[in-house]
Amino acid sequence: MAGVEVNRPHSASPIWGRIGAAVATLSFAFLAAPALAQNLPYHSDPDAREMLPSLAPVPAIRFLTTADFPPFNFRDESGELIGFNIDLAKRICTEVNVACTIQAWPWDQAANALADNQGDALIAGLAMSEENAQLFDYSSVYLTLPGRFVTRADQIERFNPGSGNLKVGVRTGTSHEAFLNRYLPDAARTGFDTEALALEAVRNGEVDAYFGDAMRASFWLNENLACCGFAGEPYFRPALFGEGMTIAVPAGNDPVRHAIDWALRRLKENGALDELYLRWFPIGFY
Repeated sequence: MAGVEVNRPHSASPIWGRIGAAVATLSFAFLAAPALAQNLPYHSDPDAREMLPSLAPVPAIRFLTTADFPPFNFRDESGELIGFNIDLAKRICTEVNVACTIQAWPWDQAANALADNQGDALIAGLAMSEENAQLFDYSSVYLTLPGRFVTRADQIERFNPGSGNLKVGVRTGTSHEAFLNRYLPDAARTGFDTEALALEAVRNGEVDAYFGDAMRASFWLNENLACCGFAGEPYFRPALFGEGMTIAVPAGNDPVRHAIDWALRRLKENGALDELYLRWFPIGFY
């Protein structure tokens, strides 16, 4: 389908050549790992209240996804479809008490399948672009992807991003490099071809800090906590880093979209959304 864009945070990212292949193994280790992550922030007004929409036109929700997007949606060693998005889809259906199916499609066919009414919702990181908005509506955001600094452990407490002599590693040509150019023009920037190389430069002391996608960095930190950690606050810049993760529905399918939004709010209020986040992202990136 022409015009369909991706918002999947690992797309075209060399760091996933190493990390993505290991996530299937790591995800099971996460279940026994200490809960190092913090709860999710609210992505919508916590004081807003919505009534449960009428589910008469929503007897079931047919979720479409992909199987190539760890840790959101992928297959384990036995071939079972698992991941944060898979668990979230199941929790949504349970919350609104409707039948639920989840079907995996190749990424280049998933949006077409949704547009052709072969599913009711796509939970796979579809970008909220102008082109896609002609075909799809979106749920509220359930996971944002901030930018964050990573530095060596002994530098975390005194880290100051405004320091004029800070040497920051960043992947060349990314929105995170654009952020540094715009907001921290005095920082000495060192460009790297991949995020993995930039993070290794922090570990080796070649740069003072790394700035980039916090979620991807959290997977690297999972194996490098002895040396490094997040420093400073998360930076939310939707215009640069994307609006975040949402669920797409065919344009005009308001009953399904309202049911999903109601469930997402309930799952945040009752702690289930935080539970899923802690399970799949033990190194918190907020």
